[in-house]
Amino acid sequence: MTGPDTLAPRAPLPMQTGACGSVAAALVAGEVAFAGSGPGDPELLTLKVARALLQADVILFDRLVSDEIMALAGPQAQLEDVGKEGFGPQVSQEEICARMVAHARMGKKVLRLKSGDPTVYGRLDEELTACEEAGIAYQILPGITAASAAVASIGQSLTQRGRNASVRFLTGHDMKGFADHDWAALARPGEVAAIYMGKKSARFVQGRLIMHGADRATPMTIVENASRANQRVIETTLERLPTDLAAAELTGPALTFLGLAPRASAQALTDLKLELA
Repeated sequence: MTGPDTLAPRAPLPMQTGACGSVAAALVAGEVAFAGSGPGDPELLTLKVARALLQADVILFDRLVSDEIMALAGPQAQLEDVGKEGFGPQVSQEEICARMVAHARMGKKVLRLKSGDPTVYGRLDEELTACEEAGIAYQILPGITAASAAVASIGQSLTQRGRNASVRFLTGHDMKGFADHDWAALARPGEVAAIYMGKKSARFVQGRLIMHGADRATPMTIVENASRANQRVIETTLERLPTDLAAAELTGPALTFLGLAPRASAQALTDLKLELA
């Protein structure tokens, strides 16, 4: 019997299948699974992605997928590096799509492995479209995006009651689109943004924000190699951002936070790890 203060048991939801994705754990021959490998620490992999690594016949992986994660691939897997390096060598998007479709048509279990989460700056839509046009079914396996891992490493939260009710994810790599952001809104006190691939655009970001009235003392934090053993945290301000970034000579993937500084306890732990390394 149910009443206003009781809830009837809910029937389990049906499993989703078809070209729009699936919640099934297993890879399927002739289909493509788009998966996120997370920021690099293999312990941050989802169980689904770890299982997919073991099952895949072919793995098309990006440059920023860590060696520790690639070591989890099954012995039968054919590994193909299709990475792109910003302003450097890269496999064209057309070739990636063509390889992916060709392997699926041969009846292979194809894993398209991206760093972070495939839905965040992973050019996922272009590859999904290639599958749809070729009549190839697919599924999407989420991963932890770099902003989540990086903000955790500095002991902060992307949103905070009374400070910011929203957070913006920006990419500094696409400068044409980058110029169109609402810089006046980003320059307001209390705003928080996570800037992906922003090492080369630091001076541009600084100029735009200051032009729109941002406080030069606004905290900025750069996290290189988030979650990995060689992670580095650089704490600076908007005024010193380009100078401190250049001095740090970063070589790994880096994410820049606007409006966030490391919590004191988190920074002390980071310093201790560096001393013990």
